[in-house]
Amino acid sequence: MEEEILCEIAGTIRGLSMDAVQKANSGHPGLPMGCAEMGAYLWGNFMHYNPKNPSWFNRDRFVLSAGHGSMLLYSVLHLSGYDLSIEDLKNFRQLGSKTPGHPERLDTPGVEVTTGPLGQGVGNAVGMALAYKILENRFNCEGFPIVSNKIICLAGDGCMMEGVSNEVSSLAGHLCLNNLILIYDMNKVTLDGEWKDSCSDNQALRYKAYGWDVIEIEDGNDIDEISRVFLKLKKPMQKPTIVILHTVIGKGAATKEGTCKVHGSPLGQEELVATKKKLDLPEQSFYVSPMVRDYFNHKQKECQKTEDEWDGMFDRWKKAHPDLYELFQKMENHQVSKELIDEIRKLPVEEKMAGRKMSNVVLQLLAEKLPYLLVGSADLSESDFTYIKNGKPILPENFEGKVVRYGIREFGMTAMANGISTTFLRPVVGTFFCFSDYARPALRLAALSHHSILSIFTHDSIGLGEDGPTHQPVEHLAALRVIPNMYVFRPGDANEVKGAYAWILNHKTGPVSLILTRQPLPTLKETDRSFEDGVMKGGYILIEEDRSKPVDYILIGTGSELQLAVEVAKRLKNDSKNVRVVSLPCFRLFEDQNYEHKAHVLGGQAGKRISIEAGVSFGWERYIGPEGIAISINEFGRSAPIADVMRHFGFTVDQILERIRSAK
Repeated sequence: MEEEILCEIAGTIRGLSMDAVQKANSGHPGLPMGCAEMGAYLWGNFMHYNPKNPSWFNRDRFVLSAGHGSMLLYSVLHLSGYDLSIEDLKNFRQLGSKTPGHPERLDTPGVEVTTGPLGQGVGNAVGMALAYKILENRFNCEGFPIVSNKIICLAGDGCMMEGVSNEVSSLAGHLCLNNLILIYDMNKVTLDGEWKDSCSDNQALRYKAYGWDVIEIEDGNDIDEISRVFLKLKKPMQKPTIVILHTVIGKGAATKEGTCKVHGSPLGQEELVATKKKLDLPEQSFYVSPMVRDYFNHKQKECQKTEDEWDGMFDRWKKAHPDLYELFQKMENHQVSKELIDEIRKLPVEEKMAGRKMSNVVLQLLAEKLPYLLVGSADLSESDFTYIKNGKPILPENFEGKVVRYGIREFGMTAMANGISTTFLRPVVGTFFCFSDYARPALRLAALSHHSILSIFTHDSIGLGEDGPTHQPVEHLAALRVIPNMYVFRPGDANEVKGAYAWILNHKTGPVSLILTRQPLPTLKETDRSFEDGVMKGGYILIEEDRSKPVDYILIGTGSELQLAVEVAKRLKNDSKNVRVVSLPCFRLFEDQNYEHKAHVLGGQAGKRISIEAGVSFGWERYIGPEGIAISINEFGRSAPIADVMRHFGFTVDQILERIRSAK
């Protein structure tokens, strides 16, 4: 009987998916039709979830890495009772709908993470799996398995080819993440043609080499074969498991089944009618049978019962372990006390201090005070100063630690951080700034999805010196600043580093990039002020001019060049010039301020404006205007000692003064 209803559900998924794509005249029917039986089995039998409470803590979590197949997910979310109506399915890919072209977690109840660019969903799922293993270690007690969920990810041939899936799968196998199931929809068809034209990997051997358990389902459209395999996966697993699901893309399509023609285009009305006839589906668009409705109505009661039973266990657990329950609440709420911010203010600074060093001092405090912080690095913790003193690393089958060693996997690390951030944990990840290029695709999705992650990027600008242009970031600041919803801080000294952290801790609606120096910077007396009046404004007046006179120059500095702005201002004042110095550590945060503040900082009877930053000039036009001077670097760096490189590119006080004085 169950096999019969699951086959009926699979047919319904095919019908809804075909209809929605056809109505939108846009979309990808191939994967939903090919994986319909798997979708029916997961939501109809295997997974623990509650559509009336999509955020239930111990739910199984499904990630559709092959996000173009979104109608599979939307169909099962609708059928299983999430807040997604038939009208929402009819509005597939329309402006403002709950059913965008690729799954977006902020738009659709039941979507765990935003996916689309292939492979990143695998990274998100690995991050989630790691997070729940850590939470399992912290909270589970004998008789109280309050963390027992599984992370299930559906990926396609494209996800497997993308490098990020290799990075994270390697780490998942190494760490023995036995709560992770990766379903590989191996239909052997890509957009351009057949998989064999561009790939001949033995995926089974590859994942065995990673340390995974490998299971193959020869007929991925056979409910009985799927059921036999997944009944075993309901039991405790020893390793992460990949299920290689051999499917037929566009299964059931009248003439396009198994071809690339069904991958990313509507079937067409004639093919749609013929396909429904072939599959014995009703001609009616968006049809759901009473039998399917009844099945999922009953299933919803089972789902509620499962959560109610868990709630009862949770109540008993919190009474038996009040100390763990208190920790659970702290991790759930991500509370930041005023006392902690005050402690950050009081942290001692040195006369000269590298940005990365001050950052590490703050991190030591936060690691001690914030149980939800999870710090890691792409094999650079001793260089980017993200190491935690006495911090235990997460090890294979040992999740007691608070430090993740991601290995040399910047893209994978950041994709995992996005997944981690959807749990109780807040990830902090670190690497060299030049490697932000490797992480950028995941940073973009973090900004799009409002993931609360902190990326620490050190060794910024040409200040890296001898390592040369391959490792000297010049365009990277501009590249990150243009990402919507990305806050990029480039603090000018130790005081500004502390202020940046004070703001970051309370920012929970998107990613932050913290750009730090390797070289020591002088701690400026002018930055020793309240965080609220300084860095937390994004930009502020560091040294004020004589307001009774017109200002001759406004010098704007960030990061390691802020000290240059201060020294240049002193020299100009000796020439009887009226000079204002502005620190602008975060463009986006400054733009968030009200008009009055922005006008106070950069307005008035302003003379010539000069920006001083060891990076490309792109983006500075809005602050210095067409008559301003951008002291910048619009070419790649050089390999030489730092003082020589700075002099070569004109970043000395005398050279900047010459530029200013010679300007007309």
